Amino acid sequence: MSLVTLLPFIVLIGAMFLMTRSAKKKQQQAAQMRNEMQPGSGIRTIGGMYATVKEVNEDTVLVDAGPGVELVFAKNAIGAVLSDDEYNRIVHGVEHDLKSDSDVVPDDASSLTESDETDGAAADAAASDDKPVDLGKKDTVEEPADVPATIEAAEAKTDEEPKKTDGDSGAK
Repeated sequence: MSLVTLLPFIVLIGAMFLMTRSAKKKQQQAAQMRNEMQPGSGIRTIGGMYATVKEVNEDTVLVDAGPGVELVFAKNAIGAVLSDDEYNRIVHGVEHDLKSDSDVVPDDASSLTESDETDGAAADAAASDDKPVDLGKKDTVEEPADVPATIEAAEAKTDEEPKKTDGDSGAK
């Protein structure tokens, strides 16, 4: 057998070795994370439930999932140990912002239309300037201005106008 024939097998065995090595390394990190868990830590289970650790045993963890709700989980069922800030942000909605409150964008547009002026005359003048915006599409058909409003006026107008023909008249 030549080296060219063995090369694909060598590459395949090397790839398998590297994949199992990285998976084993991830498993060791997860086991270390679970062993370093302490009471009071916020956790997320592999099922997606968030809780606080009350007690850590050799193979199990007692967690507090709410007022009066204590659950026992296997250590392998703990997906992640969360930092206090991350746990409070996810579970309680508490956000530790270093930014000032003035940079916050409002959830609705009502605060954008409020004016700081106290006199109502300026607000009334601005409201009277509001006209409906014509977007070019009409729902109803408007009659042209040169169309007479009554039937008698329409008949009078037709009498005044010369009759149009299709061009086959006797005048050649």
